[in-house]
This record gives sequence, C-alpha cells and structure tokens, in this order.
Amino acid sequence: MTYDETLDYLYRQMPEYQQIGDKAYKAGLDNSLALDEIFDHPHRRYKTIHVGGTNGKGSTSHLLAAILQESGYKVGLYTSPHLVDFRERIRVNGEMISREFVVEFVERYKEQFEPVMPSFFELTTEMAFLYFARQEVDVAVIEVGLGGRLDSTNIISPDLSVITNIGFDHMKLLGNTLLEIATEKAGIIKPYTPVVIGEMGNTKVAQVFIDKAQSVDAPIVFAELYMNNFAAERRESGWLFHANGYPEVKGELKGLAQDKNARTVLTAVEILLETGYSITKEAVYQGFSNVTTITGLTGRWQQLQTLPKIICDIAHNAHGIRYVAEQLRSENFDRLHIVFGMASDKDVDTVLSLLPQDAVYYFTKASVERALDEKMLARQAETYGLKGNSFGGVVEAMGAAKENADKNDLIFIGGSSFIVADALPLFT
Repeated sequence: MTYDETLDYLYRQMPEYQQIGDKAYKAGLDNSLALDEIFDHPHRRYKTIHVGGTNGKGSTSHLLAAILQESGYKVGLYTSPHLVDFRERIRVNGEMISREFVVEFVERYKEQFEPVMPSFFELTTEMAFLYFARQEVDVAVIEVGLGGRLDSTNIISPDLSVITNIGFDHMKLLGNTLLEIATEKAGIIKPYTPVVIGEMGNTKVAQVFIDKAQSVDAPIVFAELYMNNFAAERRESGWLFHANGYPEVKGELKGLAQDKNARTVLTAVEILLETGYSITKEAVYQGFSNVTTITGLTGRWQQLQTLPKIICDIAHNAHGIRYVAEQLRSENFDRLHIVFGMASDKDVDTVLSLLPQDAVYYFTKASVERALDEKMLARQAETYGLKGNSFGGVVEAMGAAKENADKNDLIFIGGSSFIVADALPLFT
C-alpha cells in the first residue's frame, strides 16, 4: 500500500469523527483496551501527561511539549484534529510521524486490529502510543480527543492530568449542562495523580473536580489560585506574562485566551517540578516564545498575510468564538470581512449571536460531511443581522473576500477547524 492508499483505507474502514461526527464516535474503552493488549501496552514504556478540557487543550499541549523539549526531553505529542496533514496528530520533538510508519502499522497489524472494529480515533491513538515507544520518547503529551472519561486516550496512567476549562460543546455526547460536561472531563483524574484545573468556572463546576479528585486521592490544583500573582499584557507581537519566578515571559501565541492557557501551563510546570521533572527556566521562556517553530502548531489566531491582513483561528464553539469576537473588536481595519462556516452539530445560534454585525460575511462550507450547508448558515445568520453571500467552498469564499478587500481591511477565517484546514493550503 502507498501512503495515500493507507489513509484511504483508514478513512474508509474507520470513519473519523472529524469527517462525519457522532456516527464515528464509540463510547467506552473496550476497543482501546483490546487494541492496547494487542500492542503490549506501549504507553507504559514512557512518561505521559494528559490534557483535556473544552478549549485551549491544543495550545496547552503544544506549550508543555515545547517546554519539555527545550529542557532536553525527547517528547511525543499526540493531538487532534489535524488541519492539513494526518501526520500532524503524531509528533516527536516537533517532527511528524513518518509516512513509512503509518503504512507499516496498517499493513503489519491490520489482521490483528480489524476484528476489534476500532474507530479511526481509537486506532490512531494506539498508532501514536506505539510510535512513541518505537521512538523511545522520554515523555508524551497526550491531548484528549473528546470528553475524557470514555475517551480513547484515557487508558494511560499519567504523571499529571490537566483540564483547561469547561464550556458547552459536543452536548449530544457529553451532556447539556456544564455539570454533566465537567463530570465527563473529570474522568481523566487518576488515583494519586496530581491534576491542574486551568479555569475554575463556577463553584458547582469546581466542586465536581474537587469531589472527583478527593474520591481517588488525587492532589488538585486550581491554576487561578495557585498562580494568584499572575499578570498578562497584550502586545502587538503576542503576550507578556509575569508570575513568581517567571518575570517577562514572552508568549508567541496571540489569541485572547492565551493568558489563561499560559497560567495553566506555568502551574503545570511547577507541579511537574514537584514530581521530579527537570525543567529549566530558560526552557519555559523558549517554549512560550517559539512554540510554533518547536512544535509545528498552527491555526491559533494565525496571521497568514499582510495587506490585507488575513487571520485564521480554529475556535468552533461559543466559548471560543466569544474570544474571537472580542479580539476582532480590538483590531484596526477599514472594513472587516469574515469567511465563515460551521459544523452542523454545533450550537450555531449561540455562535452567530456573538459575531459582529458590521462585517461582510462569506458563508461557506468545509469539505467534510459534518459541514453545515452554507445557504442554511446564511439564512440563520441573517436573523442575527449578519449579512453576506454564500459560497460552495472555502476556495471560492476566499477568492471573493480577497477580491473585495482593500489593503487596510481585515479578513478573518474561522467558525470551524475544517474551514481553517481548507484555507491553509491557499497560503503555502
């Protein structure tokens, strides 16, 4: 099999949640445990750090991986979804998994794993675990795919669990209240294993985490309380963070939520130091200031072009879009153009209610089955005072936006990671 044939096989045999949504989701750990047995529990051969939450877990995972790598560790990083290349999901010291390994994994083991009938994500998770073992990593940062309690990654025994925040997303699968969602996310809290909670949320949500941690004797740390001297300044080039022991940390990532992610990461670093990790202050500074170069992170308030300025962001739910809308208000431009699309299983009305009305919209549809029809999106958006035209694909929408925009305008691309994924190849 060629690499492309292998990917076709994976997508065809084990449809991914990224493409088709709920139909690809398999609740429960039975398949993951069965796969892990087949491959002799590869994740037990190195240390792991588990990162969950509604938003910010990707940035947090990449920042931790960058800091650990700069401290001299050989670091595996497993994240999802990918934007352009499947191999983005599985990296060692910033380098994507080789195409050869992906092909070899499927060809060599498919007779063993096919009877399990795993989902795409279940199989990809085990592929990552095995690859990290073969690469002899020292530690792997593992991002939760969806939820926590029943997520495929939740078979590991990490040195640290991190939960960034709780917001409304994937309600069909995780529950319709913040307490229900928090309970699912709290499922990654392990016995005797420290857990860092990035954003406390309301007292009832915080109590969910406290109760779960106490039930398994897990030390729990709330970053907002632990790092109570934390301060952040927004600058044109990114962020400047201040905390005890970490004055003037320059943050490369520019999104408005990155101050909360930074406090979570700095707290996690302190807890890792307490558990015996060797992390230098210089590594912290380098990790924050060069995270995209070190890890290959993309799609987080990423500037793609100047004149006109073009920015993309993968925020895809109300919790994340609220930050995007606020950040757009702080930008300087003559006119705002928004290339926008959403997945059909998201809370479309709430997201649309948060978007600026004084923008020209280019409603579009990403190249995945989950994508919401662009004409339907445009009709819903009109009820919230959002006006624009609809386009059958991101390429067409981007072409129209660029044609209409003057050099002092701003074009924003977002609403879904799939929209960003379709747009990024236009700028390479």
